[in-house]
Amino acid sequence: MINSIYRSFIFLLLTGLAVSCANDYAPKPRGYFRIKLPPKQYNIYNGACSFAFEYPKYAKIEIDTAPNAKPCWMDIVFPTFNARLHLSYYKITSETALNALVEDAHTFAFKHTVKATAIDEALISMPDHHMYGILYSIQGNSASSSQFFLTDSSRNYLRGALYFNEKPQTDSIQPVLDFLKEDIYAMIKSARWK
Repeated sequence: MINSIYRSFIFLLLTGLAVSCANDYAPKPRGYFRIKLPPKQYNIYNGACSFAFEYPKYAKIEIDTAPNAKPCWMDIVFPTFNARLHLSYYKITSETALNALVEDAHTFAFKHTVKATAIDEALISMPDHHMYGILYSIQGNSASSSQFFLTDSSRNYLRGALYFNEKPQTDSIQPVLDFLKEDIYAMIKSARWK
């Protein structure tokens, strides 16, 4: 009796294993949450500072209140995406000051070479609006993935840097990053000096 129960158990076990091995199983890659992206609509920032630009309706502007903050330093905050675009404005006092600011922008962008896989530079030139600068697109798992500066080469200088408030993992933030880069391009194209 015990032998027949034992044989039946072994038979059922082997049959179960044979049937289960017939299916092809492959582990699934890790999935990420679907991100609902809002429609592109813009407000105009036209505050007391020497510049104006368009920014997305799903963002808000916060004045920088840090102890070392200068006038017209602000952040464009994207609460839905846990990101912020830091903006720093400087009044240009001399050609030497302008050269130092341009060199600082280059240095800040290239500090990310440790984690970056590439850094692309795109010249910004809108002579009709006296708007010149460089847009840095930083690829890879760097802390900042997009930086730029704008200047009229004589009186005004504005620098921006996009940061996410989490550990940089390009593969997970890429859809949001591409979405926010469109907003940065729109901001740059709409920027005007007063």
